[in-house]
Amino acid sequence: MSVRHHRRHVLKSLAAALSLPVLAHAQAPAAPVKIAMIEALSGAFANTGESVFRNLAWAVERVNQRGGVRLAGGARPLVLVRHDSKGQTEEALSALRAAIDDGARIVVQGNSSAVAAALIEAIDKHNEREPQRRVIFLNYSAVDPILTNEKCSFWHFRFDAHADMRMAALMQVIKADQALESVYLFGQDYSFGQAVLREARRQLGAQRPDVRIVGDELHPLGRVKDFAPYAAKIRASGAQAVITGNWGNDLTLLVKAARDAGYEGKFYTFYGNALGAPAAIGDAGIGRVVAVADWLPNVPTAESEAFYQSFRQRFPRPQDDYVHMRMQLLVEALAQALDKAGTTEAVAVARQLENVRVAFHGQEGRMRAADHQFQQPLVVGVMDRQGAPGVKFDVEGSGYGFRVIRRIEASQAEMASSCRMIRPD
Repeated sequence: MSVRHHRRHVLKSLAAALSLPVLAHAQAPAAPVKIAMIEALSGAFANTGESVFRNLAWAVERVNQRGGVRLAGGARPLVLVRHDSKGQTEEALSALRAAIDDGARIVVQGNSSAVAAALIEAIDKHNEREPQRRVIFLNYSAVDPILTNEKCSFWHFRFDAHADMRMAALMQVIKADQALESVYLFGQDYSFGQAVLREARRQLGAQRPDVRIVGDELHPLGRVKDFAPYAAKIRASGAQAVITGNWGNDLTLLVKAARDAGYEGKFYTFYGNALGAPAAIGDAGIGRVVAVADWLPNVPTAESEAFYQSFRQRFPRPQDDYVHMRMQLLVEALAQALDKAGTTEAVAVARQLENVRVAFHGQEGRMRAADHQFQQPLVVGVMDRQGAPGVKFDVEGSGYGFRVIRRIEASQAEMASSCRMIRPD
């Protein structure tokens, strides 16, 4: 063998030897923990679904930027996978099956209590049949009280205040409005809308029996294109205020029609603080549109302002300006539970979620183990022009925002539950 050939052979052998440790320790990237979002991303309520996606995606980004979740086998990122339910229960159930087959063990949904109820039932059955592929369900907006009462489930966790809790918060403002003499109850004809009006009647009877209910009406969910006839009836009734749980286009079109009809009463709402409603009602809403929420952009603290500003930097378009604090808390709670469980196995994660406590930019909350209903403060705001006292920020570039007029502490917002939870062995 020549000297040159021998040298080349030695160099090749040395290179091969040096590469062995690298190959031996090389690892494939950690598989992400899949979160399946099942939501209406097309159809009448697509805007609500997209707003949810932005919020959850932002929260997931934040967890991943700090290294993901720490499981027994090492750190793993989170990934949010979109599934379009088209706002239909059957589509949502089909999406659930697809998500499970795709490896998701965490499901999130919220923009329909009817869909949420169907998902809870399907997940209960699936988890019993297939214990090796169990999933948990995190609910950010489906607020029919029954979901953490008669239909409560070990696998379901709600991070929004339910309708009765929200109504009680609104009722604190209604109770203080001594000029109010008559109201019109108006809502969407499905489980949530029915629950809102039922609780409005009950709480008015208990706290403001002097207020007359001059109208009580339900309409088809997501199918009404022209609310003018309803607005005319509301105006003709002489109602000084409307109490409604309407959301999405069903709320925006309602307030537009009321404005066009010349209705000058108040709107006590669950969701009147965004998704087109403030711009639709305009100046007519100043001092008259009231909304209850877990958080509002004009909560007067430096932590809250920093949180809102960071969201606006991430999503600068005015039409994307609808931030949900509770969705941030949901993802933070999930990350905490995964870290403590050290696994994605559903029972272990659920047991950690049952007792989770989370704080984020001044907002705090805890999960109540008895019924899996998140307990957190609530706020009530009234619409005003941006720049008015207490209204530093507007909504969706509309020029209108919400001034916080009442804060309800978590201990005040808490309500009893009739849940009798069945837990796995």
